[in-house]
Amino acid sequence: MIFEIASQAATAAATPYVYTQEHLKYFFQAMTYAGAFAAIGFAAMGAAYGCGISCASAIGAWKKCYSQNKPAPFQLLVFAGAPLSQVIYGMIIMFVILGKQNVTQAAWMVYLFVGVVGGIAMGISSLWQGISGGAACDAFSENGKGFTNQLMALGIVETVAIFVMAFAIVLLSRVGLTPGA
Repeated sequence: MIFEIASQAATAAATPYVYTQEHLKYFFQAMTYAGAFAAIGFAAMGAAYGCGISCASAIGAWKKCYSQNKPAPFQLLVFAGAPLSQVIYGMIIMFVILGKQNVTQAAWMVYLFVGVVGGIAMGISSLWQGISGGAACDAFSENGKGFTNQLMALGIVETVAIFVMAFAIVLLSRVGLTPGA
């Protein structure tokens, strides 16, 4: 009896599993969802780090203002919250990917790649925007000057994420088109 079970197990292990079109369809769909979530997930991770850095800097700047009996500038919240916008860009890419109907063998790879690489790029932009926002918090709390200039510098860092989102949308609009179209 044991030998019979072992023989059946060996035969089953030697028999290749055949994936049907139905299996592949679900795999393609799952990888598309993974790409969609990666876009917002990686962007959100960067935003969490970026906001953590700039919020800590804002709190430190307010402490410095209070200890010097100076008014604590409310504008520091703008610097602290700036990295959050990249999450919105990641969400837009997520919705664009989820709106795609042609999940083929070639398409899911593009959706996954765009979601992962785009999300990471937006997350890094958000992280650096938080670092820059922290410096802006320190500088603005020191003398209350330069808010517009500091905000423009944060906008330069954000432009990277906007470019990534725009180029991802253009690329995703071409998926499924015939080559050369």
